[in-house]
Amino acid sequence: MNSNGSTLDSGHHAETLALQYLQQQGLQLITRNYRCRRGEIDLIMKHQESIVFIEVRYRRNRRFGGADASVDRRKQDKLIVSALHYLQENRQAARQPARFDVVAIHAQTTTTAPQHTIQWIQDAFQAQF
Repeated sequence: MNSNGSTLDSGHHAETLALQYLQQQGLQLITRNYRCRRGEIDLIMKHQESIVFIEVRYRRNRRFGGADASVDRRKQDKLIVSALHYLQENRQAARQPARFDVVAIHAQTTTTAPQHTIQWIQDAFQAQF
């Protein structure tokens, strides 16, 4: 994150932290920041035989709820529509099982270097097709 603390920079940094964490867990990156007219998916990865659509959420504090709680029904719907678009564009991926994960990253205030806790929520919500 840069010195002005912009949301865009902290979001990009959080995505990088999430990507590194998930790769350490054995997931393989397919694409980052997939965009279509209806929305964006932060990370699309492969985990074993599944395609995983991942929303990364970052919070500096928990005053207004944790990062995971910020993925409300409206956000889920946008992710589902974006995932459907991706699957229509990528027929090979459409043949594999798919799921939606959330990676919640919370800042930890310490007197030394910045620390983060990472919570990986697999199969965080279901698509209602």
